[in-house]
Amino acid sequence: MIRFYYHPTPNPQKISMMLEASGLPYEVLPVDTRKGQQHDPAFRAINPNGKVPAIVDTDGPGGKEVRVFDSNAILLYLAEKSGKFLGKPEDRGEFLSWLMFIATGLGPFSGQAVHFQHVAPEGSDYGVNRYRNEIARHYQVLEDHMEGRQFIVGDEMTIVDISAWGWIDKAPFVHKNPDVWDKYPNIKRWFDAINRLPAAVSAREVGKDHAFKTEMDEEAKRAMFPSNYA
Repeated sequence: MIRFYYHPTPNPQKISMMLEASGLPYEVLPVDTRKGQQHDPAFRAINPNGKVPAIVDTDGPGGKEVRVFDSNAILLYLAEKSGKFLGKPEDRGEFLSWLMFIATGLGPFSGQAVHFQHVAPEGSDYGVNRYRNEIARHYQVLEDHMEGRQFIVGDEMTIVDISAWGWIDKAPFVHKNPDVWDKYPNIKRWFDAINRLPAAVSAREVGKDHAFKTEMDEEAKRAMFPSNYA
């Protein structure tokens, strides 16, 4: 059994899709980040970085319980555990390269673009400009790569596609532009195909039975951006 620590945001959503697609048994344990539950000592024992997602595999290597944190590390772990979505050996270099491109580029720069455009106080023009332009650059790299391709790597879906899907699902919000898809038709074609898969559809239902806090009030800001209040 996989214990899946979840909040309805892009990085946990990737793991929802992976668990649904792989068929591994799991249970959802909500972590309400706007209430600061990610900082509770019990959760910090699972992820010392105080972020979601995280998992605990109660049947890890040797039958021992194991924790895994960071969405891309979790994807790799679950892919190896299930033997699914790892791609072909001959594509390993491309697979690792694009997975890291998402892990260190497209994902975190999307998060910073969201922060500076939607959360940071007015007047943060340098931050807005930097992250808006950088996320546009990352999208263009992927847009050019996806010309004539069905999947990001190889000829079948891998965790690279699942990882990208989690953040690209929020493209209009990330770019603060409802018409952003007009700029990236190759990404939009790929996204629509992935988004229609049963695992993507069912992943969107994960956690809907839990009432997460939605207000971005002072409590939520202190919980989500604690370094701003040091």
